[in-house]
Amino acid sequence: MAKVKIIKSLLEEIIRKFGGKAHEIIDLLETLEKDPKKGKPLGNVGGMIIKEIRYEGYRFYFITDGYKIKVLSNDELSDLLIKFVRMSDKKEQQKVIDEIKKILRAIGETGFDV
Repeated sequence: MAKVKIIKSLLEEIIRKFGGKAHEIIDLLETLEKDPKKGKPLGNVGGMIIKEIRYEGYRFYFITDGYKIKVLSNDELSDLLIKFVRMSDKKEQQKVIDEIKKILRAIGETGFDV
């Protein structure tokens, strides 16, 4: 099973925005532990792939090792780290994707607090 991490600032935003439904969203995000190839690919920066999962009108963005996702089977992805870093609605989608790419180019995945 892959490991799913949700950065602290995103977790706080989910709880603030969704309140009682937050556990439902977190459960959705954690489904990637069993199926790490899930999600729509949006871009690739320095070997890191950016993908999204949708919930109602919101998008939750995560980054992971693009090479491992392409080459390995689901059973072999036990050491894969999937890091959820941002969320947006449809209006802010491109702005958030560009921000994620900018951080990955400038600092790498360590640019997102854990």
